[in-house]
Amino acid sequence: MDQLPIFVNVRGRKVILVGEGDAADAKRRLIERAGGICVDANSDEAVLAFVAVEDEAEALAIAAELKARGLLVNVVDRPEHCDFTTPALVDRAPVLVAVGTGGASAGMAKAIRQRIETLLPENLGALATSISNARDAIRAQWPQAADRRRALDQAFAAGGRLDPFQNHGASSIDTWLDQGGTAQRSRLVEISLLSGNADDLTLLTARLLGEADHIFHDANIPFAILNRARADAVRHEGAPPTPAPDGLVLYLKLGI
Repeated sequence: MDQLPIFVNVRGRKVILVGEGDAADAKRRLIERAGGICVDANSDEAVLAFVAVEDEAEALAIAAELKARGLLVNVVDRPEHCDFTTPALVDRAPVLVAVGTGGASAGMAKAIRQRIETLLPENLGALATSISNARDAIRAQWPQAADRRRALDQAFAAGGRLDPFQNHGASSIDTWLDQGGTAQRSRLVEISLLSGNADDLTLLTARLLGEADHIFHDANIPFAILNRARADAVRHEGAPPTPAPDGLVLYLKLGI
């Protein structure tokens, strides 16, 4: 991973935008859509800056001056000079799916975003808002953070009560809380991979990697596969102990 993906709250805050033309207009729309206030380079209250100037020497000179003031700067169409890049967005507010290529190809990011658009229901944002509104009730039902995460993982799984790729009504959260039951505290799944190619992972294995708390693996498991796991999952080389740790535990082996 070459960049740290983050979402920055600019609502009501000033963002420097330098330049004119189509590229600057596109950045202005993006900033204002996020609630930001576009200002010129003289502002000393800005949190970010965009430089959309066609002449390269001029653009880099402006960017250098802004960076010297401590701002993070995006130099449009010059990714090698950017402190941050803007991804292609799938907007199901408050759910945002960002697709970035580190500036390598905006067209590729757009193509991926367009395909993701077709997968996500229009009411996904309403589901997310309902979950946010039910935060206290969820905490009351599962006081321990680990239990809450496991319960939500089970609910969000394919075919689960809150599967985000399905349409849900206004009562879906209440129904889930009424029927939620107890999250599994510990589950060990042993997976024999067919190859060391991450593209050969089954949908089930990819989903389990995204949910697992602990990943135990043989030494010959490639990093490309381990990298498909949750970023905060604990990785261990070797077989899992008995008893296994709490949560979803995977043991990855290469070959049958």
